[in-house]
Amino acid sequence: MQYNKLVRDKVVEIIKNKGEKAIFHIADESEYWEKLQEKLKEEVDEFIKDPSIGEVSDILEVIEAICEFKNFDKSELESVKNKKAEDRGKFEKRIILDES
Repeated sequence: MQYNKLVRDKVVEIIKNKGEKAIFHIADESEYWEKLQEKLKEEVDEFIKDPSIGEVSDILEVIEAICEFKNFDKSELESVKNKKAEDRGKFEKRIILDES
């Protein structure tokens, strides 16, 4: 079966431990960024189909990888998030804008 997708670090080892063959390569910077974006879309789609805590954890794992790849400081990220919440609010009130 062909995949051509980013997988978690232990997947190749898991496949080999089952006695199966895994053909893989290590992505360069450009390919890694492309595959991270694809993986984020994939995980969001999976969450939409199955809105479970497991699927949310997969999304968070990809977001953490993106932050590390882009060298986003976690405290700065939290600060930006909080500033946006302060300026524009959160999503707690469930407001749906129908027209403007």
